[in-house]
Amino acid sequence: MHEDRHNITANQTEIPSLGPSKIGNPAAAMCGPDGTACRFIGENDRVLVYPYPQDIRGKKTPPSFELAGPRSKIYFDPPKLKAAIVTCGGMCPGINSLVRSIVLQLHYIYGVRNIVGVRFGLQGFIPKYGFQMMDLTPTVVEGIHGRGGSFLGMSRGPQPMEDIVDSLERQNIGLLFMIGGDGTLRAGQAIYEEISKRKIKIGVICIPKTIDNDISFVERSFGFETAVEASTGAIRGAHNEATGAPNGLGLVKLMGRLSGFVAAQATLALADVNFCLIPEVEFDLEGEHGLLTQIEKRLDDRGHGVVLVAEGAGQKLFEGKDLGTDPSGNPVLADIGVYLKMRITEYFKEKQKALTLKYIDPSYLIRSVPASSDDRVFTGFLGHHAVHAGMSGRTGMLVSTWGNHFVHVPITLAVGHRRRVDPQGGLWRAVREATGQPSLINSNGGA
Repeated sequence: MHEDRHNITANQTEIPSLGPSKIGNPAAAMCGPDGTACRFIGENDRVLVYPYPQDIRGKKTPPSFELAGPRSKIYFDPPKLKAAIVTCGGMCPGINSLVRSIVLQLHYIYGVRNIVGVRFGLQGFIPKYGFQMMDLTPTVVEGIHGRGGSFLGMSRGPQPMEDIVDSLERQNIGLLFMIGGDGTLRAGQAIYEEISKRKIKIGVICIPKTIDNDISFVERSFGFETAVEASTGAIRGAHNEATGAPNGLGLVKLMGRLSGFVAAQATLALADVNFCLIPEVEFDLEGEHGLLTQIEKRLDDRGHGVVLVAEGAGQKLFEGKDLGTDPSGNPVLADIGVYLKMRITEYFKEKQKALTLKYIDPSYLIRSVPASSDDRVFTGFLGHHAVHAGMSGRTGMLVSTWGNHFVHVPITLAVGHRRRVDPQGGLWRAVREATGQPSLINSNGGA
């Protein structure tokens, strides 16, 4: 977790609150007459951010996260509360399962009957788009967890925060659940700040959604396990194509704009990859130790090979080329997969060597598949803890896993850094050992 080991203080982990919680938690009815069937989380139940002595030595108050879970007192009066759920950004396995979990938790555990879904992301708040909100009941969400895609619809791009908060006020929404990635978390923080500036009582609870698993202080994001499993199908197909032809090469492009966790884990999940290229580790294309020469050596030795590349890898090959930004404000990446396909083909043609190259880009298929059973269980926990946090009056936060516990993390902390593969860490070492991949750098800088 090297990317998260910056110097934070205990104050930076505190979660904002709408006010004192004075209403008894309806979940107490599930505790049994002697209260032993369940346990409420206390204010002192916390998880150390840095669990190792060398990280906390000399600090009076080591930084720690609130432990997630139900509190004995809640802030909102359930019959009077109107809650809303919005899903933003790109597709990711598990979105529908998470929406269902939130709805069922609000309805059955807390007795909230007024729940709406915002259609097509943040655009759903803006009147000019004309999207009506959808009433969400247990019946409406009954079977959506088995479906891929997004039941509520998605959209990218910023919307005016003032207009969004105007819409929340106009519709008397008291609790907003936002499901999305880095851009959505930043939007959630901006909405929270606008709400605070107006001194109104609306809670904002985020659940991180990133198929790249790249949000800081989030050990695991939902959909990641499903994406890795789905990716292995593409790798298996590439391997079969490569072994089924003379000098066969399978080239697979996966998700991973700035972080290569999907590619790294998929490589380890199926021992058929010979070269794994991720954004965190640079590689040379030309030269004695470059990728092209190493692919040639692999084919000379074994007659087949598989190259796996994350979409953000090798962008230095396109230096000087400005492709603009997408609707979310992210720089548009050059297509490394198509480029590698072209250059590898040209290289072997120049060498007058046979090559049968099959290129596979399964990214959108992977993003829209139904969640695995493991991810459905995980989204169930995330939904439950998001509702517990929101009903207790917490705001400006996201639900995360840290140290094998579900915790509350301030949005500002999560968006301040990006989680990335450590080129010197155990994960990348395991990838290098599994693939037998040499350094692909010609200089002494190493890979």
